[in-house]
Amino acid sequence: MPSAAERRSPSIRCPYTSFVIEIDVCRPQRYNRPLRHVFYMSALATLRINGPNRDYYQRKRTEGRKHQQALITLARRRVDVLWTLLRDNRCFQLQPPPAPLAPAPAPA
Repeated sequence: MPSAAERRSPSIRCPYTSFVIEIDVCRPQRYNRPLRHVFYMSALATLRINGPNRDYYQRKRTEGRKHQQALITLARRRVDVLWTLLRDNRCFQLQPPPAPLAPAPAPA
């Protein structure tokens, strides 16, 4: 299964020509605009306080992204976090949960 970054790949190589076609392959044809607006405003509101969201935004800005690009990236990250919490059926904690321990090898 492709990762979230692979699903958002913005360009594909055309097999019959030597140029790259710039299209958004995985952009949904239908989506919930009010929900997108909620996450955008949520990302914008988190920039006012110090914390991991603001640190993430500042890191993207130092990477050379403009304000709008960094904000949209932060909103996407917040969506990914919410999706993970729903998928794993757990509550939000500032620190990530510990990694599961590897099972002990069976005795030979």
